[in-house]
Amino acid sequence: MSAESTEHAISAVTTEEQDDALSAVQNSDEGSEDSEGKGTSASRLEEEGDVAADYLEELLDIADIDGDIDIEVRNGRTYISIVAEEEAAGLESLVGKDGEVLEALQELTRLAVLSATENRSRLVLDINGYRSERAGELQKIAEDAVASVKDSGETVALAPMSAYERKIVHDAVADLGLISESEGEGADRHIVVSAD
Repeated sequence: MSAESTEHAISAVTTEEQDDALSAVQNSDEGSEDSEGKGTSASRLEEEGDVAADYLEELLDIADIDGDIDIEVRNGRTYISIVAEEEAAGLESLVGKDGEVLEALQELTRLAVLSATENRSRLVLDINGYRSERAGELQKIAEDAVASVKDSGETVALAPMSAYERKIVHDAVADLGLISESEGEGADRHIVVSAD
């Protein structure tokens, strides 16, 4: 299946789900805030994982893409992985250039969970180990930025990245003993690394 066909299948499956989820956001002011204030229980995270897995399985079936879905709950978050035993071109198209399709699919999956459970989700979606590989790249980016700041004494601005990726870089910079802050808005939000 081509990338265009995959994107078409994704949009066909998700338009109705998106509309339902957006309605749920507008109509569930009280429920979302109450549940966030009480923390995230293990059973809620398991339910979230099951809803997300069902949604993703339906999407894979419609797009005619083979993949196994694994669910793991750790550190107060649900982690969903889609993997294939063999190289699956369809799964790669669900990652997209620089993980853009993966990020969009993760947001749609979170909306599906919100629609079904009326709880906001912080689930993390990974496809074919993309996020694990990217975490290694982000560690290297953080190390290079820290080395540059230590050498020059000048601040270093990194390329824009998602909130999830910024968290990884912030943690890596802190572990290396320097300071990082996020600056900018929307798609331009990026990290600036400094000595103080």
